[in-house]
Amino acid sequence: MTASEFVDAVSEANQTALSRLGSSKALYAETDGDLDPEPVLRAAAIAEDAASETFAAWADNEANAEAADLFATVADEEADHFETVAAELDDPPRAADNDVPAIQSVLREFDNTVERVGGLVGRCLVAKKSKEQYTGYFTGEADPQTASLFRGLGSDVEAQIDAATDLVDAVCESDDDRERAQAAASEAIQAAYDEYTESLEAMGVNPKPVC
Repeated sequence: MTASEFVDAVSEANQTALSRLGSSKALYAETDGDLDPEPVLRAAAIAEDAASETFAAWADNEANAEAADLFATVADEEADHFETVAAELDDPPRAADNDVPAIQSVLREFDNTVERVGGLVGRCLVAKKSKEQYTGYFTGEADPQTASLFRGLGSDVEAQIDAATDLVDAVCESDDDRERAQAAASEAIQAAYDEYTESLEAMGVNPKPVC
């Protein structure tokens, strides 16, 4: 299985979840129904900060040197993403002071290189959908500068996906390893989807988008 085939397999296995996480209801769920610009930016800041913390912790205790280097790189990029979003807020929130996003809670349970690399792919696929929603939201708000900001963060995520899938190919030595990596990616995606669903249902909103 090539790197691109791995991403295709993960995406296909989680088609419904990723589709709905890329729907207009995703931001509604993430902000508990408050779709003003500040709550949207605060939700984005928390997500970036939590991701940075996760990948920094992985880098600190990862035995595989190539994986540790990538985790450290992604942690730094996510820290930069947080600072970029935080600059748009007067009082930016930190992840430590808020509920950890479900996807990060799941990722932090992974202590095996294969699972971590697969989980990183899953997280990046979710983050790609999220960045698209942020970009679309601020485009709709007639705020092209902030929309462009998130479009740039989305480009970084695309590069992260490429690096993570290359690493899957490097660390997976057998079909069993690839299956474990794919299962970890799916677990991360499903955690985000379950949180999305639970948030909407708690507000009395049908999580299935109307197409």
